[in-house]
Amino acid sequence: MTESIRLRLDVSYDGAEFSGWAVQPGRRTVAGVLIEAFARLIGAETPLGMTVAGRTDAGVHASGQVCHVDLPAERWTELEGSLLRRLAALTPPDARVRAITPVPDTFDARFSATFRRYEYRVADTPWGPEPLRRHDTLGWVRPLDLDRLNEGAAGLVGEHDFAAFCKRKEHATTIRAITRLDWRRDPDGICVATVQADAFCQAMVRSLVGAMLTVGDGRRAAEWPAKLLTLRERSSDVVVAPAHGLTLVEVGYPDAAEYEARAVATRRLRA
Repeated sequence: MTESIRLRLDVSYDGAEFSGWAVQPGRRTVAGVLIEAFARLIGAETPLGMTVAGRTDAGVHASGQVCHVDLPAERWTELEGSLLRRLAALTPPDARVRAITPVPDTFDARFSATFRRYEYRVADTPWGPEPLRRHDTLGWVRPLDLDRLNEGAAGLVGEHDFAAFCKRKEHATTIRAITRLDWRRDPDGICVATVQADAFCQAMVRSLVGAMLTVGDGRRAAEWPAKLLTLRERSSDVVVAPAHGLTLVEVGYPDAAEYEARAVATRRLRA
């Protein structure tokens, strides 16, 4: 058996022209362009076992995505000093591997993660987002009140069943633990939501943002998002915010000695 080495890849991408992370036949995806670049370097017949921390949806961006691959050790020895530069030459300008780090084979980009943190940017100015930020900032036609946004967010923090905010998958739980959910207004006037949890359901972050925006602009009471937590099915009253305002900014991991234990714990179905 060929000896391999596991590599952690820190990845950034502009999601505007991608159909999400995961490989899909006939569609341009982030994983697809990365796998194609590796194939040109080490051969298409070499299995990479590429595993990602979070499969972002179509249009969602990342500045702190993490994945891992397993490379034949002899190829890593040959490419170690030039792999980052070679990948930059072989990937399109809207996707970049920013760092490559050898890690123990107990590291799992998905299951060893302790948290994922996203940010969602919203411009509530009358003229909309600045043109240079139109791909990562939502324009909101109604003025937003920061205090109301944070009041709406407060009741969603903690471990809950977020079925009202999720696209349910068969045999998958909708129980998640949100450890941070708050809003700030940056010096440029943009409202930014920060959402952090151990994991998220599909479309969960954008659904949470969609619900909170209706609180921030005064159309819903501050208690309304939290009241939806009593539901066990997706709420038709929750509008999913557009994908382009959302960016995965960080994935957290424990110390190396805890990678395997964390992965085992994560795999257990939440009750």
